[in-house]
Amino acid sequence: MSQPALSADLCLKCNICTAACPVAAATDLFPGPKAVGPQAQRYRHPSLPLPDLSVGWCSGCGTCSRVCPHGVAVAEINIQAKARLARETGIPLRDQVISRPDLLGRFGTPLAPLANLALSAMPVRWLMERIIKIHRHAPMPAFRTRTFRSLRRAELLSKPDPDVGTGVIRVAYFHGCGTNYYEPELGGMALDVLQRLGCEVVVPPQGCCGLPLQSNGLFDAARAYAARNIRSLSAFARANYHIVGTSTSCVLSLKHDYRTILGIQSEEADLLAENAYDFFEFLALYLDDRLEALPLRQVEARALYHPPCQLKAHGVGTPALAVLQRIPGLTVDLSDSECCGVAGTYGLKAEKYAVARTVGSGLFDQAADGRYDFLISDSETCRWWMAGHARLPVLHPLEVLVRALG
Repeated sequence: MSQPALSADLCLKCNICTAACPVAAATDLFPGPKAVGPQAQRYRHPSLPLPDLSVGWCSGCGTCSRVCPHGVAVAEINIQAKARLARETGIPLRDQVISRPDLLGRFGTPLAPLANLALSAMPVRWLMERIIKIHRHAPMPAFRTRTFRSLRRAELLSKPDPDVGTGVIRVAYFHGCGTNYYEPELGGMALDVLQRLGCEVVVPPQGCCGLPLQSNGLFDAARAYAARNIRSLSAFARANYHIVGTSTSCVLSLKHDYRTILGIQSEEADLLAENAYDFFEFLALYLDDRLEALPLRQVEARALYHPPCQLKAHGVGTPALAVLQRIPGLTVDLSDSECCGVAGTYGLKAEKYAVARTVGSGLFDQAADGRYDFLISDSETCRWWMAGHARLPVLHPLEVLVRALG
């Protein structure tokens, strides 16, 4: 649905969304997604101020939309209302900064050793909390001295090759900011595994998916990023490339957010959405028989797998879990928690850190029971947050698969 607000009248006030909401369970400051979503939407008028500011506590996890039995776009209504609230009340400098990971990466990469040292120093973190309200204990990833794109120049392709109809599975890899600046080895693994499975893989021109901007109410800037990605990636989709990403939140933007939340309606946006896949979703749909034919080495370990909220919003189940359960010797338990709490940049903010920590407390308690060697999650922000609180290594499921593939 391109206009989520039109679904508000489908709400029957059953409160299933509120019962499932992890933020409403963590704080009384948030009355729940039904109250600030479809119910409040009936009192919002474009020419009048928003009647309720508590929508600002919504983390945007999307649980409410997934559990609604009546098809109300609850999360999408709330995200759009948060953006309007940000315009009305002003967007702080902190939100302007943390919503631009590509800009931070371009500045941080050449200064990586110094930047990482500064961000790990508690006096610096204390000043950051006092001045720009980023919580001193919020986990932050380390910059790398080389970006993914600089390390894999051989696969960079500025424009798609014409489709020659050879039957080869063609993949255009969308790496996102997290892989490019903080986890370049993950992108290398993605390319190597896809190539090993017989795919023709290229890395197209791309920018930030725009999700952090969207989450912080900067819709105009998010639409500008989205427009550039749609223009570039739809050309590859038209040439029969599948757009595949290892960041489940980035891919959700390509599939869903550009059209439904940012309201971009075009043939190119539809083409991109129809050809975008999360990494393990793509393996399950197109490469499962080839993967099944590869020998998997023993991985003697027990792991806890936490599927991120963004992965659940894809509506594809847990394809990574299905692959991991094939690995001999590996025992994988499923997280009991709905959400880890961080919700992108939400948990970094000083005023929301405690709420985010409470939301994720069940996951951290489960991880701390002594049974697990490591944790697994598909989202980079979830992994960084979990690593900072669970005190165990946290891996992308692709990293575990690569261990088994040797």
